[in-house]
Amino acid sequence: MIPVAEFKQFTEQQPAFKVLKPWWDVLAEYLTVAMLMIGVFGCTLQVTQDKIICLPSHESRENQSEAPCQQLLPRGITEEGGDFRELSGLKNNLDLQQYSFINQLCYETALHWYAKYFPYLVVIHTLIFMVCTSFWFKFPGTSSKIEHFISILGKCFDSPWTTRALSEVSGENHKVGRPTAAAVVTVAGPGKATEGEKEKVLAEPEKVVTEPPVVTLLDKKEGEQAKALFEKVKKFRVHVEEGDILYTMYIRQTVLKVCKFLAILVYNVIYVEKISFLVSCRVQTSEVTGYGSFCCNHTKAHLFSKLAFCYISFVCVYGLTCLYTLYWLFHRPLKEYSFRSVREETGMGDIPDVKNDFAFMLHLIDQYDSLYSKRFAVFLSEVSESRLKQLNLNHEWTPEKLRQKLQRNARGLQELALCMLPGLPDTVFELGSEVEALRLEAVGDITFPPGLSQLVQLRELSLLHSPARLPFSSQIFLRDHLKVMRVKCEELREVPLWVFGLRGLEELHLEGLFPPELARAANLESLRELKHLKVLSLRSNAAKVPASVTDVAGHLQRLSLHNDGARLLALNSLKKLAVLRELELVACGLERIPHAVFSLGALQELDLQDNHLRSIEEILSFQHCRKLVTLRLWHNQIAYVPEHVRRLRGLEQLYLSHNKLETLPSQLGMCSGLRLLDVAHNGLRALPPELGLLQNLQHLAVSYNALEALPDELFFCSKLRTLLLGYNHLSHLSPQIGALRALSRLELKGNRLEALPEELGRCGGLKKTGLLVEEALYEGLPAEVRDRMEEE
Repeated sequence: MIPVAEFKQFTEQQPAFKVLKPWWDVLAEYLTVAMLMIGVFGCTLQVTQDKIICLPSHESRENQSEAPCQQLLPRGITEEGGDFRELSGLKNNLDLQQYSFINQLCYETALHWYAKYFPYLVVIHTLIFMVCTSFWFKFPGTSSKIEHFISILGKCFDSPWTTRALSEVSGENHKVGRPTAAAVVTVAGPGKATEGEKEKVLAEPEKVVTEPPVVTLLDKKEGEQAKALFEKVKKFRVHVEEGDILYTMYIRQTVLKVCKFLAILVYNVIYVEKISFLVSCRVQTSEVTGYGSFCCNHTKAHLFSKLAFCYISFVCVYGLTCLYTLYWLFHRPLKEYSFRSVREETGMGDIPDVKNDFAFMLHLIDQYDSLYSKRFAVFLSEVSESRLKQLNLNHEWTPEKLRQKLQRNARGLQELALCMLPGLPDTVFELGSEVEALRLEAVGDITFPPGLSQLVQLRELSLLHSPARLPFSSQIFLRDHLKVMRVKCEELREVPLWVFGLRGLEELHLEGLFPPELARAANLESLRELKHLKVLSLRSNAAKVPASVTDVAGHLQRLSLHNDGARLLALNSLKKLAVLRELELVACGLERIPHAVFSLGALQELDLQDNHLRSIEEILSFQHCRKLVTLRLWHNQIAYVPEHVRRLRGLEQLYLSHNKLETLPSQLGMCSGLRLLDVAHNGLRALPPELGLLQNLQHLAVSYNALEALPDELFFCSKLRTLLLGYNHLSHLSPQIGALRALSRLELKGNRLEALPEELGRCGGLKKTGLLVEEALYEGLPAEVRDRMEEE
């Protein structure tokens, strides 16, 4: 037995298909029901009542050619007339069994097959019509798509988000109301509005709505359900628009019904006259009954005749619906569907047109009720989806939750960092003056609303793989308030154009690749509007310095070019940066120090990190850069430092780590202004004693080398605060280290020391937290030395 639950589910699913049944299919269903009732009624009569009644007929031999029942009718009177003359009866002396035998025999041999099986034919033909009408709902290739579509359609129709979206549009339309005469003249343009138009508009009262329609609220659960519906609709659209199996199947089904209708109509019209009231029967039963001719009465002939004419009438109406269906299928573009009217009513202008099976099903739905298409279209609109995402974001990211993410960044600003969100929550703007820096990373579909102006303390904005649109009103706000802008994207042409119009910017950091066709030209949007720009950072793959850099050459103070290993060739444009103070050329594939750098008279810091420098003979030319105080040559392949490094007397910081140095020139001790020297991660075996001449030296890093001993002169650098000697081959540390009274950080880990000198206790600024050494060596120090180092 079928469980009650399954039967209930089956009966509940059937009405769902009604939305795909236009009026002609509904009419056809009612017609088939009527035809089925005719067939069932006829079958019932056929079973419950006598089929035929026969009586023997006495005939002369001369009249044997004439039908035996024809004698019962007057001359000129046909069977249809129904007027019979009175005849005298004959006694036949036949018993009941003989009459029953003759009735059955004549029914099988003398009665026409159409008259016998008419009700059964009606039932069979009607069942065929029913199967043809609903075949595409059960065919494996179409039923899955139809069931999926009906399921999605029902959820879209009943979704609270559909009502919310349409109500918002309705509210906006009510707020707008009817345009005034002034508005019409403005739209039409000066001189284009006629006097008649003005009078017509003035005659109509302006529509005023005091209370906008109530918009239903949407909780978090309903928002998530609507979000899932958007994904289902997208996937279903991609799947259904690829083929036209539903359209083709419906055409075949309709053509089959037309063919069936014509065949049934033809043979029913031909054979309906075979249903007669009187039937003559000639059988060879004289040996059994004594008679060979009989006159029979088909008891249901009149009723069957009327039912047949009624059935033919229903078939004709059914055929007309099929013909109209064919006309509708072939005289309308059913494989394309436009939501133009829906776009005009809802204001969602981005609802796309659909095609193939998707369009065909929507055309069928319109025949049932166009409201379904209107409500379904809400989930095809990206505008509607973005509104829903925004609503879900606002539910999830409350102002309290956003305040928990506020923290100080490297600049000391109160920064709000959001990562991997589908959009920007409106609740961000409720924080008002609390946000000074906004960092958006991998946040999709950002459109800054007018509420951006509430962030009155916003000074820094970072868009990392987060494309953003900015209305003009918000652009004015950012132009007046924003000082630092960071943009990171796959390609630099994806940088929003409004970024280059922020006139108040002082720092601009761009990261992204140039397309292959633009990498050599290194084109970038004009920076001419950035009158206050002081810092420009560009991380890309350009073959030369972008030409637009010269637009800010007169006031640019810091330029950073990180080329990710791509070779940077043309650098002559750097000469125009007259006021440049800091220059970074990182991973630019440089093999020599660019000569254009030596023309920068205001240059104070130069960073050539991660290039292919092997020789720095050009270092002598840095004497023309009289303000140069910091030189970073780390992460290169430099094998030696030339002796004329002594000319850089004004140099304060020199970074030579991660190179291939094995020795240092003694002339390095003549750089009297040097305060920091970093030669870590090289192959140094010894340090020149002349380093003791660097009386201003405060930081010395020689970690990760091959030093076996330190010159005693090194401890003459009395201002030394940081001494990094880790991971060398030192086996002994001179007691003269106690002369470094200002030492606060000492790294000795990774050497071959057996003990530490107790003179470390004289280094007044050295504490245990600043001493990096093996625990065993530290425990070997005298207790009073350790106690002093552990004092707060």
